[in-house]
Amino acid sequence: MTVLLCWIAICMALLLVECRHSKDNTENPIESDSLQSQVLPQKLSFVLNEQDLKAFFTSFSESDSLQKEVKTFYERRNYHYAWFTTKGMALAVPVFYKQLENYRHDFADNSLNYALLDTLIRAVKRDKKAFQANNRQTQQLEILLTTSFFKHAQKEYEGIQENPSKLQWFIPRNKKNYQALLDSLVSIQPNAVFDEPLNVYYLRLKEKLRLYRSIEREGGFQPISFDKKRLTLGEQDSCLLILKKHLLATQDLAQNDNSILFTDTLALALKHFQRRMGLNANGVLDQNTLTELNRPIDFRIQQIMVNMERLRWIPVKMEEDYILVNIPEFTLHYFENSKQLWKTNVVVGKAATKTSIFKGNLSNIVLNPYWGVPMSIGKNEILPHLQRNPNYLRKNNMEVLSGDNVIDASSIHWKDFKENVPFTFRQKPGKDNALGRIKFLFPNNFNIYLHDTPSKNLFGESKRAFSHGCIRVENPKQLALYLLQKTGDWDEEKIDKVLATDKEKWVNIRPNFPVYIAYFTAWVDEEGDLNFRNDIYHLDEQLMKRIYGFEL
Repeated sequence: MTVLLCWIAICMALLLVECRHSKDNTENPIESDSLQSQVLPQKLSFVLNEQDLKAFFTSFSESDSLQKEVKTFYERRNYHYAWFTTKGMALAVPVFYKQLENYRHDFADNSLNYALLDTLIRAVKRDKKAFQANNRQTQQLEILLTTSFFKHAQKEYEGIQENPSKLQWFIPRNKKNYQALLDSLVSIQPNAVFDEPLNVYYLRLKEKLRLYRSIEREGGFQPISFDKKRLTLGEQDSCLLILKKHLLATQDLAQNDNSILFTDTLALALKHFQRRMGLNANGVLDQNTLTELNRPIDFRIQQIMVNMERLRWIPVKMEEDYILVNIPEFTLHYFENSKQLWKTNVVVGKAATKTSIFKGNLSNIVLNPYWGVPMSIGKNEILPHLQRNPNYLRKNNMEVLSGDNVIDASSIHWKDFKENVPFTFRQKPGKDNALGRIKFLFPNNFNIYLHDTPSKNLFGESKRAFSHGCIRVENPKQLALYLLQKTGDWDEEKIDKVLATDKEKWVNIRPNFPVYIAYFTAWVDEEGDLNFRNDIYHLDEQLMKRIYGFEL
């Protein structure tokens, strides 16, 4: 009797399983461009264990850190599958697979074990039933998708693991939570968009990378040459056929007339190209413009990818209000409510005295500042002048200090000093002060700040790397007005009243205002135009060699 009861129970259980299997064995209607979601039978095991992971990583060797990420992910889920449900593949599979395809094509990167992933995906598409019957394949694809996600996330969302400070980049990285990101991906719902942890500047540049990849597939840029020093409006030359084709491909020219005539339309297109390159936008085909036109397509693609790497290091979401100084662009950008409100030219450090790349918080504006001369300038520049001319300090409105006390410079025998000078120098406020009339302070380890300058002529240069490291601002009073308007206590009249004197005045900025000193040689501006600039500090070369093993 006991045996009979057990037999009946087993039969009932099998009948229930079969009924449930028949009910659930329907296809998921969700599709994507690259993969149609498939159905797996109820009898498939949907739970892994630690031994399954060990077996996978025995067959497919990965770093200890990656294995730990995968194990942590499944431990948090009590080892339940993430990419499959009782109805088949989750929507996350085609979404993620499309991301991988895009990454592979955008960056020409095949390092993520695509071959096996492609094979398993094709197996699902080719013969669903055969794939359903192979639990080992399904388990392998499950773990492979999770492993691929963490590898892809590290590459596209974080970049190289090396400390960016070794690459002279001191803007702090924000740590991304890839566990939470994968949780979000595997639970994605129909018609939802997966929110990748990438800032808007990165996404804009990625679109331009795809444009330049398409130009590359079409054969790239043809070299342009001509016999004259320059070509201008109304002239004719066969090289203009190549120029027009180039500008059409880069979206500077809307329509190609296929003529050898230098037309008004071509002049406008050339001006647009010149602005994107930071050149004098005169609409003339001169030698500086020709140099930028003849950059090979692979050079431009590498330049874009290097700057996308840098963009992986900055916050996904910037503050609503901030200042951004882009060193190779020689430009300061002022943002309010996440929109660029204003920009102005700057002078940055020359190659021998580079401006550092970092983030600070602007805390004070100083009107009519003293200039505390750096020790290096005091030793290497001021001391030699003093040894030749004891009146140098007086003529330049300077004074010498011992500690915090001003002392009589004529009482010092300057020729006795060769290396170490036990004094400091400073220049008093005034119209000829090296810092001009306004200084902007954001405390940092590099002794870098923004300031006015009496040398206004340098702002007319197209390349403005002339300083000892600090950043000279062409329109400092306007910047001060933007910053001080938030206090409610200052207006232009009040600022001018203080500037009319030679008395130093400190003004607190509360809350502090974020300042980013950055280095981008390729970016997409507010108008959607792709900009390129020269690598004035050779940092692109250094980064390209670190990532890809070769130089630009």
